[in-house]
Amino acid sequence: MSDTFNPDLIDALNEAPVSRFHTKAIFTSGMGFFTDAYDLFIIGTASTLIAKQWHLGSTQTGLINSMTLLGAFLGALIYGRIADKLGRKKIYGLEATIMAVAALASAFSPGVIFLIVCRFVLGLGVGGDYPISAVIMSEYSNRKDRGKLVGLVFAMQALGTITGYVAGLALLSSGINPDSVWRILLGLGALPAIMVLYSRRKMPESPRYLTMVQGKGNEAAGQIKNYSDGTVNANGARIPAKLSFSQFITNPKYLVTLIGTAGTWFVFDYAYYGNAVSAPLIVKQVLGKHATITQSLALNLIIFTVAAVPGYYLAAHLMDRIGHRRLQLIGFPIMGLMFLLIGVIPGVTTAIVPFLILFGISYYFAEFGPNTTTFVLSAECFPTSARTTGHGISAGVAKLGAFIGVYLFPDISKAFGIGGALEFSAGMALVGTFLTLLIPETNQKSLEEISGEHEMIPGLKKAPVLTAAS
Repeated sequence: MSDTFNPDLIDALNEAPVSRFHTKAIFTSGMGFFTDAYDLFIIGTASTLIAKQWHLGSTQTGLINSMTLLGAFLGALIYGRIADKLGRKKIYGLEATIMAVAALASAFSPGVIFLIVCRFVLGLGVGGDYPISAVIMSEYSNRKDRGKLVGLVFAMQALGTITGYVAGLALLSSGINPDSVWRILLGLGALPAIMVLYSRRKMPESPRYLTMVQGKGNEAAGQIKNYSDGTVNANGARIPAKLSFSQFITNPKYLVTLIGTAGTWFVFDYAYYGNAVSAPLIVKQVLGKHATITQSLALNLIIFTVAAVPGYYLAAHLMDRIGHRRLQLIGFPIMGLMFLLIGVIPGVTTAIVPFLILFGISYYFAEFGPNTTTFVLSAECFPTSARTTGHGISAGVAKLGAFIGVYLFPDISKAFGIGGALEFSAGMALVGTFLTLLIPETNQKSLEEISGEHEMIPGLKKAPVLTAAS
């Protein structure tokens, strides 16, 4: 038996050229994230219509807007850990099914309590999708292009958000009764989740998980050879070296990194979701009291398409050149500066053009920075046996921040104005900048090098390598 790290399947994955099987994995993972984005951001439009129909106050409206995020907090924690214990594939279709069923149930809600419960259940599926989609893509990726491949999965958020804006505009302009529009909008969230179920069930288990957690390297090698049409053709197995949850959470290296990934994602999501979900309200206030929800949606679509979408795709394509952590250190300060300028420059929140310029720049550097990189970094920094656990904790804590931001934003903006709410978001961006320093730079390194799996794992003996000949 060799005493060196497995040079076969893992190295083959790390050095495999970008091929058709990577594209299949991006689509399979990304369509789940498309669904997540649609469901999370369409509620800002739907709740405006629901509040009018059901005569809801700000507290009830805030719960409708934020309850999916609270569910996502728990879903990410629970399913992230289960995926490390039972495998990624075991629950990859389960959370998509939860999203589809809950979206349809939301559309037929007879009252506010039923809707809030459905949105919470939907959040369980959304939260579960975060660590699974991110980690599966990172574990299929090569070393050189991992940031781009995982970033492209995350960029499906842009398409899901745009689809929500377009669907809202189309339905509101069609003459359909507004009381039916919000039901259709919520129900449409089931379609992409249903569409992706088949491809998820056909996708094999993560080859890294099979090899490094279950010790089934030869089985993994056969599956990835078929899935990649022979692009990855390797042999070899490795006795698994597993970390228990207590070993993971008490390891100083991983704990500091986890504080960095979860902390940066928390402060970002507080600032981002509070603004993004409330964006129709923000823009409507800037346009004036006579502006309609249709006008607000149209302007939001323009801002998002012009400012945010390029940020998503440039981040995906450039982060492997710039550096994953370095890109986050660029995006956080500039995003925060834009929020601060909106808050402190007199009259900006009532001047349409200056506001849109600053708000648009903040959107761009949110995507060309922490919105993308928090997702990517959390999928890279932890060992295979705790990778979805670490990502799930980070994503769950982030969605708790998002829940707080969405729930409190209307009250904060009412008390301190939009400018005051954005000044607080600027402070969060500053905190995120400093917390980013706790995360290692992952660019151009293999997952095994980043996590230290190619060395002795503290508390465990180094696992010898088994080859087919062994």
